[in-house]
Amino acid sequence: MADAGPRRIVVAITGATGAIYGVQLLTRLSATPGVETHLVISDAATLTLHQEVGLQRRDVEALAHVVHRNREIGASIASGSFPTDGMVIAPCSMKTLAAVAHGLSDNLIARAADVMLKERRRLVLMVRETPFNLAHLRNMTAVTEMGGIVFPPLPSFYNRPATIAEMVDHTVARVMDLLGVANDLAPRWGGMRNDVPKDDVSV
Repeated sequence: MADAGPRRIVVAITGATGAIYGVQLLTRLSATPGVETHLVISDAATLTLHQEVGLQRRDVEALAHVVHRNREIGASIASGSFPTDGMVIAPCSMKTLAAVAHGLSDNLIARAADVMLKERRRLVLMVRETPFNLAHLRNMTAVTEMGGIVFPPLPSFYNRPATIAEMVDHTVARVMDLLGVANDLAPRWGGMRNDVPKDDVSV
C-alpha cells in the first residue's frame, strides 16, 4: 500500500490452539527483505504459546520489528491513516472472530482488524475451532461479506508432508501468497501424477 518504505504486515496471535502458525508466519515474514512486521499478542495467547510451543511472550516479540500491546488502543495500527499492507490473525479464536464480525473494537487486535476492513485492506483470519456451531458460521459469513478472508489452517496431504513443520510451512506459504509476499516454503501444485497403475483407475 505504501509507495515508500517497507511493506507493513500486522500479525496478531490470539488464544486459540495453533500458536505455531502465528510464530512461523511471524518468523518467515520478519526474515523477508522489505517486510516490516507489527505484532500483537493477546493475554490468552501468552498461555497458549507456553503450552503448545514452549515460548514466552518475550521470545515471540523478539521476532517482530514492532510490538504493540493489545490494550494499546491508540497504537499506530489502530488508525487507517497508518499505511499497512495486510493483517493476519494466526490463530484466530472464535471470540476474536465474533469481535471482528460485529465491529467490537474493544482491544487492539479487533480494532486493527476493523481498520483493515474499513480501509479495504487484506485481512486473513486463521480461525481455529471444530466443529463449528451456527454462531461461528454466521460470523465467518459476516467477515467474508465485509471483504475478509476466512482461512482455517487445514493441512493438505497432496504434497505428502513428513513432519508437522512441513504441514505448518505449507499453510504459512498459502497465507503469504494471499499477502502477496513471495516465498518458497512449500512445493507448488504441479498437476496430478500420471503414474497411477491403470488397474487402479476406473474407465
